[in-house]
Amino acid sequence: MQSTQRTRIRKTPDGRRAEIAVAARAMALEEGLQSVTQRAVAGQASIAPALVAHYVGSMDELVAETFEAIVGDELDEVAALLEAMPDPLARIAGLIETLLGGSRHDVTLVWVQAWSAGRRNEALADAVRRQMDNWQALIRDVIDEGVEASVFRCDDPAGAAWHLLAMVDGLNAHALVRWGAPAAQETAARRAAEALLGLDAGSLARTAEAGTG
Repeated sequence: MQSTQRTRIRKTPDGRRAEIAVAARAMALEEGLQSVTQRAVAGQASIAPALVAHYVGSMDELVAETFEAIVGDELDEVAALLEAMPDPLARIAGLIETLLGGSRHDVTLVWVQAWSAGRRNEALADAVRRQMDNWQALIRDVIDEGVEASVFRCDDPAGAAWHLLAMVDGLNAHALVRWGAPAAQETAARRAAEALLGLDAGSLARTAEAGTG
C-alpha cells in the first residue's frame, strides 16, 4: 500500500491574522470579550499560542480590534434597518425595538465587558469611545431628520441622542441578569424618547405596532 503524505500549506501573514481575528470574534460572541486570551484564541484557531503572539501586536490590541469589529458590524446592520424604514418616527420606534428586543445579548455582553476592561486597556477604551460616538451620531442624525421634518420637537438633538443611547445601554445591561421584563424596558425607552422628542404619549408604541402588523 502506498502511503500519501499531507502537504502543508503555509498561510500568508494576512491570512493568519484573519484566521486569528475570526477566532477571537467567535469567542467574544460566544463567551464574552474576557475570553479572548492568547491561549484560548490559539485553541479556537487550532494553532500554537506562539503564533498568536507572533501575528498580533498585543493581546490588548486584539481585544480592542475584536470589540470594534463586532460592534461596528452591529452598527452597520442597525443603520441599514433604519434606512429601510419610511420616516424618522418609524426609525426611532424601530431602533428601540431592535436594540431592546432581546436578540442582541451577545453583543451587549461584549459592550459591558469592554466598559470594564477599558479601564486597564487604553486601546480598548479608545475603541469604546469611538464606537459610542458613532452610535450617538446615528441616533442624532435620525433626530435631526425628524426635527427638520417637524415630526420631532427637540432643541438639543445631540443631547437627546446621548440620553437615549445611555438608557438603551443601561436597560440592555439589566437584561443580561434578567432584571426587568423586556416589554417593560421597551415601554420605558419609548416613553423617554417621546418626552425627549416632543411626541404624544403612546405614539412610538402605535408606530411599532403598525410596523409589525
